[in-house]
Amino acid sequence: MNRQHCARPGGLAVHLRFAIGSLLVGVLSSACASAPGHTEARFYPELPEQPRIQYLTTISSQEDVRPTSAFRRYVVGTPQQPGLQRPWAIGHDRGRIYVVDKGLNQVVIIDLDERRFDRLVTGGQAALVEPSGIFIANDGFKYISDAGRGQVLEFDTENRYTRAFGSQEQFRPLDVVVRGGKLYVCDVRDEEIEILDRESGEVVGRIGHQGDGPGAFRFPTHLALGSDGDLFVTDLMNFRVQRFDAEGNYVRDIGEWGDFPGAMPRPKGIAVDRKGNLYAADAAFEMIQVFDTETARPLLPFGKFGTGPGGSYLPSGVHIDYENMDRFSRYLAPGFTPEYLIYVANQAGPDKLNVYAFGHWEDPNPGQSPEPVPVPAPQPVPGQGEDAPDH
Repeated sequence: MNRQHCARPGGLAVHLRFAIGSLLVGVLSSACASAPGHTEARFYPELPEQPRIQYLTTISSQEDVRPTSAFRRYVVGTPQQPGLQRPWAIGHDRGRIYVVDKGLNQVVIIDLDERRFDRLVTGGQAALVEPSGIFIANDGFKYISDAGRGQVLEFDTENRYTRAFGSQEQFRPLDVVVRGGKLYVCDVRDEEIEILDRESGEVVGRIGHQGDGPGAFRFPTHLALGSDGDLFVTDLMNFRVQRFDAEGNYVRDIGEWGDFPGAMPRPKGIAVDRKGNLYAADAAFEMIQVFDTETARPLLPFGKFGTGPGGSYLPSGVHIDYENMDRFSRYLAPGFTPEYLIYVANQAGPDKLNVYAFGHWEDPNPGQSPEPVPVPAPQPVPGQGEDAPDH
């Protein structure tokens, strides 16, 4: 009896080890089944043309930059993560992406190094009512256009509020860019671009007026700067983007009404790369078109309507980033050499912020370029994770 009684603890230990082992096997099996797999690499244009743009990944919530470990998902389920609702405009500095979210009426900060979501601290004098545009100057100061407040808010390099531009009823700003000592404010109410002195806030000039001729606007919404200092303005109801030189003189139209390549039935956000190529989002075509700004000739469309890798759903903001390519290098297909990143904000659908890379194949013969290959998705951190539109 005593021997039998004394043997039971050993038997119990065996059963416990077996049970724990079975549990661990289940967890590991679940981990293998639920860990992020691969994101299919997509290229534009498709082979046999020489691909120039690769879709890399999508960021919609903190889970996309810091996945919850499979063990934690197995034990407690997937926690709710901070996410984007209706991203509209985009900016960046080293290691961070700033997204103006019109669903949250906030500026979401995606910290690529810390792999977490944060928000610009606002409230009181810095309260946001209806933010719609963002520009980050070379000195690191941020400028947020707030159509609801009727002002442009300034934040310093530490993201602390410093002041606001614009008096009561001065303008309804949808976007802002900074060039030198001047702010260029897209005023949809008076359908013009107001130029402010960056130090005093005084109006020092204006570009455009209401109308449909060269240099006139009907519902201007977005701004972009070229590397040569030229200003580009989305002229929504004239179905075009207008280009002005550094002195504010009209240069040319890009786009027109229609349903063919190069038309802009519903233009939104714009960006210009260092070579002078214009990227223009169109919410009717549900894609981004690339134009030669010297000739206004369409070069390449990319994106597609709907969900899935590279899908577009009411695209609004477009932004180019030369600084953070290393943060996305793990997504690059072998043989594809990137030059810069392209961010596209989608107002609707599950894929909120698409990330692309513009580059080239090392193989000069596109016919010999490799077929699109699976690109690894980010791995989980063990134990961590906690129309017409209004503008």
